[in-house]
Amino acid sequence: MADRPLQDVGVLVTRPRTQATELVNAIEQQGGRAYCFPAMEIAPFDDIVVHQQAAELHRPDIVIFISRNAVEHGIRYTDGGKIAVIGPATANAIKAAGRVVDIQPASGFDSEHLLAEAALQDVAGKTIRIIRGTSGRELLAEELRERGATVEYLSVYERRLPAVGPDTLADLEARWRQGEINAITVMSVQSLINLAQILPAWCAEQLATTALVTPAGRVLKEALDRYPASRPVLASGPGADEMVRAIIAIQSTDSGIAP
Repeated sequence: MADRPLQDVGVLVTRPRTQATELVNAIEQQGGRAYCFPAMEIAPFDDIVVHQQAAELHRPDIVIFISRNAVEHGIRYTDGGKIAVIGPATANAIKAAGRVVDIQPASGFDSEHLLAEAALQDVAGKTIRIIRGTSGRELLAEELRERGATVEYLSVYERRLPAVGPDTLADLEARWRQGEINAITVMSVQSLINLAQILPAWCAEQLATTALVTPAGRVLKEALDRYPASRPVLASGPGADEMVRAIIAIQSTDSGIAP
C-alpha cells in the first residue's frame, strides 16, 4: 500500500465543524482531500433554562451522557451521580473535563452495549438522569424503566438543520460532478437524513452510489433502506483512525472509490 493511501481521494465530512478537525486531519495525513460539509448544527440551550430544568429533577444515582455534545453543555449537572457514557469519544470528553467515567461499555459504542454493563443490571429504585439533546433513541430509558429505575431526561442542546448558502451548494455540486467527492462519512442517522435534505438534487442522487462510511449499524441500515443498491461500509469505531482505515479499505474492493 502506498505511503499515502488516500492520495487524491476526496472525502465529504459531515460532522459539525467544531467536531470535524480530528477526522479532517487524519484524512489529509493519508493524502486525501477532506471537504467539511456539516449536516447538523448543535445549538446549546440557555444556561439559565437548563439550570431551572435540572433543579426540578431528582438527585441522580447515575448520569448517562449520550454524546460529547451532552458533556460539553451538561457536565455541570451530574449532581453527585456516577457517570456513564455510551462511547469512547464521550468518555474522552468526560476525562478532558477533569471527571471520571464510572460506567462504559467494555466493547461497542451504542445503547445496547451500555445496557449490557453489570452496573446497569440492578437499578431498581435508582434514579437515572440521561443528558442529551432534545430527542433521540428511547431504548435506554425504556429498558432502564423496565428494570425498575426512575429515568429523567435533561436536554442541554438541540440539533438543527444547517443553513447552507447557494454558493456553497453550487461549489459542492461542481466538485462532485468533477469526480472530487469519492466517499462520505456519516456519524448518525439524523445526519444522513439531513444530508439528503440539504444537498442539491443531483448530489442527493449520488448518495445511492457514492461510498458511505459510518461507525453506526443504524446508519448502515438507514442507508440500505433508502438506497438499496448502495454499499455502505461499517467502520470498526467512531474514532478518526478507525474511520480512515475503513475509507482506505474501500479502495481495495471492486466497488472502490478510485479517484
